[in-house]
Amino acid sequence: MRILLAEDDAALAERLQPLLEQAGYVVDVVADGRQAEEIGQVEDLQAAIVDLGLPGLDGLSVIERWRGNGRDFPVLVLTARGRWHDKLAGFDAGADDYLTKPFQADELVLRLRALIRRSHGHASPRLQCGPLQLDVNAGRFDLDGQALALSPQEFRLLSYFIHHSGQVIGRDRLGEHVFDGGHDPDSNALDVLLGRVRRKLGADLIQTVRGQGWRLTAP
Repeated sequence: MRILLAEDDAALAERLQPLLEQAGYVVDVVADGRQAEEIGQVEDLQAAIVDLGLPGLDGLSVIERWRGNGRDFPVLVLTARGRWHDKLAGFDAGADDYLTKPFQADELVLRLRALIRRSHGHASPRLQCGPLQLDVNAGRFDLDGQALALSPQEFRLLSYFIHHSGQVIGRDRLGEHVFDGGHDPDSNALDVLLGRVRRKLGADLIQTVRGQGWRLTAP
């Protein structure tokens, strides 16, 4: 799933990006508020992590502009400003959660997973589709109670499907949330990846909807 990390501390961004990718996300990293605002307006993001002290356009203004234009993906504020009125300003701007620096990296991942899960209407940290279950907090898929061994790309693909269970997902949309650096629509990489995942599932959980895309549904 694709997320945005807007952080002008280069060392922190370099530390967080691989951690977030290991947790199953495709990560767009920017260090400028205007770039962050533009990406949030046009890209299909599942969430954003935003530092309040961004150059060009501060984080509060970025969030306010997103919300003013109807962009409703969850936003986690990441900042050194720990005073109550700073937190209140972040929530008033439209943020969904607030994490103060310094922080534990595992807590950031857990909070992000919870925000994305709740934004899709899932109250439980365990998402179910027939025999397939995702433990969001543990970052693990089980099939019929047995752990599934998945590559990072396979995990991202299946995670996006189960968060959008029952929805038809087109090729371009799916590719954007699976592949780092974008997806070439003329490539067969997505078909190969889907084939591998379907073989591991061993059931007709991912259905082809002719001319539209694919859908994860319980048999």
